[in-house]
Amino acid sequence: MSDLLSRRLALLGERANLPLLTQCLHGIERECLRVDGNGQLALTPHPPALGSALTHSQITTDYSESLLEFITPAEKDPAVTLADLEKVHRFTVDKLGDELLWSPSMPCRLPGEEDIPIARYGTSPIGRLKYVYRRGLAVRYGKTMQCIAGIHYNYSLPEGLWPLLKQAEGDPQSDRDYQSARYIAMIRNFRRYSWLLMYLFGAAPALDKSFLRGRPHDLQSLDADTLYLPYATSLRMSDLGYQNNAQSGLTPCYNSLDSYLSSLRQAVSTPYPPYAEIGTKQNGEWVQLNTNVIQIENEYYSSIRPKRITYTGERPIQALASRGVQYVEVRCLDINPFLPLGIDLVEARFLDAFLLFCALQDSPPMAGDECRGATDNFQTVVKEGRRPGLELLRHGQPIGLKEWATDLLDRIDHTAALLDLALDTREHAEAMAVQRARVENPDLTPSAQVLAELRERGESFTEFALRQSRAHAAYFRSEPLSAEDQERFESMARESLAEQARLEAEPDVDFDTFVAAYQASILGLIGN
Repeated sequence: MSDLLSRRLALLGERANLPLLTQCLHGIERECLRVDGNGQLALTPHPPALGSALTHSQITTDYSESLLEFITPAEKDPAVTLADLEKVHRFTVDKLGDELLWSPSMPCRLPGEEDIPIARYGTSPIGRLKYVYRRGLAVRYGKTMQCIAGIHYNYSLPEGLWPLLKQAEGDPQSDRDYQSARYIAMIRNFRRYSWLLMYLFGAAPALDKSFLRGRPHDLQSLDADTLYLPYATSLRMSDLGYQNNAQSGLTPCYNSLDSYLSSLRQAVSTPYPPYAEIGTKQNGEWVQLNTNVIQIENEYYSSIRPKRITYTGERPIQALASRGVQYVEVRCLDINPFLPLGIDLVEARFLDAFLLFCALQDSPPMAGDECRGATDNFQTVVKEGRRPGLELLRHGQPIGLKEWATDLLDRIDHTAALLDLALDTREHAEAMAVQRARVENPDLTPSAQVLAELRERGESFTEFALRQSRAHAAYFRSEPLSAEDQERFESMARESLAEQARLEAEPDVDFDTFVAAYQASILGLIGN
């Protein structure tokens, strides 16, 4: 353990400072497809009983009208966060009738591209803008890729922790700049070590062959309908998933917040010739918001993002530039198809220890070679992470995955112990033990368990996923919400529909003018 990490752990372990670690905040966003009772993509509109996808704070849609997204509030205890998430699921399942929530990250057997419905958000300018943005995603990447689902884990350390570290280390930056710098340093370490998360929690080693639409691939056939890689952990995070030529040259530098923002500013303002050939309109209809490398900041596909809660009408890049980093959004987590929520408390406790380690561990700037090496390690693990004897590169030198993972877990043990001490629990240590067992025995990983289930039962990927989806629906229906929670969600649904109606009743705004103003909001930041 480094001297810096030891000093930071000791400082936070002091009796007066330990309560800070009970103030971390956790939020979860879970995406999942709606399917019919036979496991086909639901082509029905977003159920009105769930409220407005535009204005509801907890139940919305992502890319497709069929792709639900559930959002929890930020809570100090991830157990409470998961309880929040479960309530959203129970309410939703009750309103879905015969439809189901698809259990894994990789999609069901999809209809033709033209029949995958893009999410609709009504006739207000902001609703139309959200729709056009998604039309742009369809033009750029195809609709199939946009039907992949995942879990985003939002995490922040308490505001009071940063001035404490800053003072102890004699850092001359302002509190805001120090906090942002530490979060960016945390992200650098996440980039270095996130391959470990893919090994431990990757749960997408197989997919329905229709997903590839006849594209060339290097996958193997498990059966007539299922493709896989024998040692893969997460095909979702491989080059089969969220990858794109236009973004291949976009690797934001995480050596400072300014350099990160500069990369995004450039991407949202630099035309990309193939998109320029398409144009923003076809036959008078908007098909993408602009012809730049990315239309808006959220189009950048990354495994983790620095975030700041935005004000009404404010863009994410504006919030970060004006007020700094507030939390991080971990975006590389697969949905575990064996779990009704796709994630459980054991995973959340480990993530907390892992992220705290990333925040406190030394994090020197990353040169180009190290950036590429981190990406290569990540991609190696998602496609062959369980391969016996697999080696990665650490500081340019080969090292066995098992050896490096064991070394990392030894170091993360210290942050897990600190969290257990602060929260008077053993749950972080117990979560660490589960992960150690997975490093010792790859058959215990979710990705291995998915393949074992397919082989043992002789099921296709779709048959397995549909069985799990039905089991999860039965689980959620087995225990109805309390009357109080039911009424709260009913009220949120009604109020969100009323808010959308209010937005649509406002005086008409020329949509071209609205889009131009939205685009101009980023131009004011260029060069700042």
